Formats: sequence, C-alpha cells, structure tokens
Amino acid sequence: MPEIILSLKGVTKRYGGVPAVSELDMAVTRGSITGFLGPNGAGKTTSLRMALGILRPDAGQVRLFGRPPSARTLDRVGFLPEERGIYRKMTAEQVIAFFARLKGVGAAEAMKRARDRLARFGLEGAGRKKIRELSKGMAQKVQIIAAMAHEPEFIILDEPFSGLDPVNQQVLESLIRAEAESGKTILFSTHVMEHAERLCDRIVLIARGKKVFDGRVDEALAAAPRRVVIETPPGEDVEALLSRFGAVVRIPGAEGAGQAWQVDLAPGAGAQEVLKACVEAGVRLARFEPARPHLHDAFVRLVAEKQPELA
Repeated sequence: MPEIILSLKGVTKRYGGVPAVSELDMAVTRGSITGFLGPNGAGKTTSLRMALGILRPDAGQVRLFGRPPSARTLDRVGFLPEERGIYRKMTAEQVIAFFARLKGVGAAEAMKRARDRLARFGLEGAGRKKIRELSKGMAQKVQIIAAMAHEPEFIILDEPFSGLDPVNQQVLESLIRAEAESGKTILFSTHVMEHAERLCDRIVLIARGKKVFDGRVDEALAAAPRRVVIETPPGEDVEALLSRFGAVVRIPGAEGAGQAWQVDLAPGAGAQEVLKACVEAGVRLARFEPARPHLHDAFVRLVAEKQPELA
C-alpha cells in the first residue's frame, strides 16, 4: 500500500455556526499529484489550512506524515497560500533564500537555489530587483519558488495558477510534473478544471464544503455527459429526429453559417446510432462531432447527483 502523506477523516469546520467544510474525508499518497477542486468558496482553502494545522477542525482528525501537524512535520512541507504576500523591500533572490533558510538550508546553498530556480522560471534578470518593482505575475512566481526552495517532500499549492498568464501557467505545469517525477508528492487546489485534467493522478471535488467525488481523473470523466454536435445547412430542422437520443439544444453554427445542435446523449444512446439515424433520414451533415468529455462537465453532473440542491 502506498504511504499516506496526508489524511483528513470526518473533518468539519464552522464559522458562526455555518459549516465551511462538512465531514471531509480525503487522503494524499506519496508520489501522487492530487487535485483539490471546486468553485470559489467551496471550502478548499479552509481544508488546506486545517491540513497544515493553521486552523483547528471543530470535528474530525488530521494526520500529516502520520502525525498531527507540527513544526517538525511542516519542515517537510512546502506551502503556497492563496493570499499572496512576500516582503516587498527584499529582492527576489533574498526572499527565496530567506524562506529556504527558515527551513534549515545553509546561507550559501539557499542563495544558490534561489538563483538556479529563478533561471528555471525565466527570471534571471529579476533576482536583484525588489519585489515592489516586479509585476504581479513575476512576484507570484517568486513566491511559488520560495515555497519549494527547501526541496520539501510534500508540496501544497493553493490556487497556484491564479494571476499567471497562459505561458507561465504552462511553465508551472511543467514544474509540477518535474517535481512529481523527482518523487515529490503534490496537492494543489484550483477552481479551473483544465489544469487538474492535464496534471492529476487523482482528484477530490468539493462543493459548499462537501465532497462530491474522490478518485481517478478518468473515473470522474466517465460521469461527464456524452455529447454529439451536429451542424446542417440553413433551413434543415433535425431537432425532432435528434430528440429520440437525448436532450437537444440549438447552438450557433461554425462562423455563423448553418445551424447546429448539441445532443446530450441519454443512457444507452450512442454517437453511432445518432449518425445512422441522420444518414437514413437523408440529413445533410456539415459536421458530426462526438464531443470529448471535460472535467468541468463531470463536476456539474456530480454535484447535481450528490447535492441536487446546489445544481
């Protein structure tokens, strides 16, 4: 059995009597990339703070490396909080080296790691600039580097992609993969499902503090609606034909030409059956496209099934 690095069992946290997290169970195993997903306000940050001992749960149990969170266990963790905040009068390399030294890295080695990691992030020229002189995105990259400069076993990133442009989001994705390949364990929260879809071994989905899914990405995608998009020339109405196979929604055609329909396939219906019916009916097809399932769609379906009052 893989070693469990972090476990939450029945964890609950209330603010003013209102539950922010309710009876949450989750586990992160060594060497995995786990995505902790949900919309803003779902309880992700509160859960991570309890995992690190920053907040005490009102009920339930938290174990980090098999023990309650403590200064000793936290030395083995790198954490990027959702609220960004680093010393604005220090230079980028000073900030990174400072955080590394707090975790026991020697002065010379800490500065070496700071410069090496700035170079990996394309920030070679920013090392001696003060944080207040950097753009918001550059300062965020410095804080990400600082969270990992002491080479922790377990990396926890709270909304790490927020505020980064698409290019730097790709850089961060590559960095996360590289850390995982080197044996690190990674847990990151996000409300953007695409990052988790590309990166994660496992995902935990929560909505309003309640878990709605815990498993592999492919298992979650299996819950996504199966869809087909069909486009025909103007004037051809196929809605009645398509409605035999599931819920039909009229959508804009490509570049404004023609007309298109999206079919959410009913259980037991398949894309090939829809295509066969169109051919037999003599429908002129400009496009027939089975849609790839996405994690966002799976999340919406899972919330509707597990917590219909939220859907």
